[in-house]
Amino acid sequence: MTPERRRISRLTRLERIRAIAKQQLAADTAEAERVLAQLNALTERTRELASEYVSRRDPADGYALAQLKGFAAGLCEIVRASGNEASNARGHADRKMSELAVAERRRAAVEQRLNRAQRLLEMREEPASSAQRRRIGTELE
Repeated sequence: MTPERRRISRLTRLERIRAIAKQQLAADTAEAERVLAQLNALTERTRELASEYVSRRDPADGYALAQLKGFAAGLCEIVRASGNEASNARGHADRKMSELAVAERRRAAVEQRLNRAQRLLEMREEPASSAQRRRIGTELE
């Protein structure tokens, strides 16, 4: 195998590896986005519940009022915690998205190198085959 063919073979394998890495990162990114969407939905729903309980004015006695306020405070704490988790998940999803972009650039760079190497090899092989055709026959043809 010629050095050019070995280089093309190596670049082809490298391009496949980079494509697989990109696919894996795309799956990881989709998972991070899914988790982020779930946490955002949880935060929003918990916020709605907390606002409903905070605005209630119908407790029968002081004990019921204390329980209601304690429950509402617990919901507010859950809203804060889930908001923090959503913020962390957003950062994670953003990092995964940037990693995916880097993986695509790496794959595209290898693909360009592979295409360039294939074109060079074709250009080197083409003149040799046309020179052989010219030698066959007479000048009158």
